[in-house]
Amino acid sequence: MYGERRAAVPGAVVWWRGPDDSPGAATRVLPDGCMDLIWMGGDLVVAGPDTVAHVVGGPAGESYTGIRFPPGLGPAVFGVPAVELRDSRVPLADLWGGPARDLIERMSESEDPGGLLEGVAARRLRDAAPDPVAAMVANGLARGTSVADLAERAGLSARQLHRRSIAAFGYGPKTLGRVLRLGRALELARGGSGFADVAATTGYADQAHLAREVRSLAGVPLGTLLGR
Repeated sequence: MYGERRAAVPGAVVWWRGPDDSPGAATRVLPDGCMDLIWMGGDLVVAGPDTVAHVVGGPAGESYTGIRFPPGLGPAVFGVPAVELRDSRVPLADLWGGPARDLIERMSESEDPGGLLEGVAARRLRDAAPDPVAAMVANGLARGTSVADLAERAGLSARQLHRRSIAAFGYGPKTLGRVLRLGRALELARGGSGFADVAATTGYADQAHLAREVRSLAGVPLGTLLGR
């Protein structure tokens, strides 16, 4: 059982996953440029931005609650550049120390863990603002804007944009663009579009290019992801 709702934090999503009745069940989490704070197994864990799919599983009966931050927002919440958490799962206590341990105690007693995470994130963002360029870059890449055009709009050199993207997203803008394009392609494919149409609509050179990118980022063929 999985569910989610919009969070009060702009662009963020509170999500939850109930106990899984299938022992050893695994979930393939695809790279999406986001960072999560997850309540799991009595601990708070930060999931950094992924460059490849991350396969997760847990004992039967385990529940999870988390808040997912859109590309570029996580570093302001967690207080570290995204690149330091890339492809990692890190206990929040390693980043925040005592305040994280206090939050864990409150989480264990809370009847609304998602709401508690939401409130903590909102308070952190009152004291630390994300890089203002990050949202512009992420939105532009999601629409298929080229990196060169985004650098020009931001008034930055390509090297400056890359450096700020590494801190905000965990990787450069070209990688983020690949990740976001994969998300668009999967959305169309899940809606019933043929693979060739998906490739043409989302800017891949051809269906073979789409297939290579899916394997590179997701680790399995597109048909496998879609359960076909």
